[in-house]
Order: sequence, then structure tokens, then C-alpha cells
Amino acid sequence: MYILMIMKAQDTHRRSVAEARRNLPRLIRAAEDGRTVEITRRGEPVAVLVSSQRFAQLGPKRPGFMEAYRAFLRNTDLTALDLDPDKIFAGVRDRSPGRDFRW
Repeated sequence: MYILMIMKAQDTHRRSVAEARRNLPRLIRAAEDGRTVEITRRGEPVAVLVSSQRFAQLGPKRPGFMEAYRAFLRNTDLTALDLDPDKIFAGVRDRSPGRDFRW
């Protein structure tokens, strides 16, 4: 009986690609509830469906934009790059008049 329960528990978490296609909403709900769903093709694991919260825990935390920008400024001497914004962006802005606007 105990072995049957283990096999049944493992079976509920392992689905074929075809079955995943048919039951995607149900499998997504299972992932949202914290269960991991292994997707197989011809019996071989090819993908794993997990909640976005669990996925975020798996990888290294990426810095936000401001944190990354501050690190860039700490590690880069902008004056040494000798960048001239007027030269770099000279032809970027369209200086023609905009549309005719009337109240």
C-alpha cells in the first residue's frame, strides 16, 4: 500500500507533453499551489513547471536597474571614455516641426 501511494504521488507530478497540452490550466494551478510538475517526452524529462515564486528562488538574484547603474558608475571612469554626447546624438533627434496643432 505504501509503495502504491509513493508511485501515485510521483505519477501526479509527472506528465507527458501531450497530457500537459490537454491539461495546462490544471498543471499551472498545481504549480501555483507549490507542486512541481515534470513534463516528459517519450518517458524522458524535458521540462519542469514550477511557480514563478519558486523559479525566482532557484537562480541568483539579479540587481535592479539603479543598483546595476550605481555599480557601473563605481567601476567606470566616464571622463576617461572621452564621450561627447553632442557628437554621439547629433543626428538622432528629428528637428522638423511637429504636426499642426490647434485648439
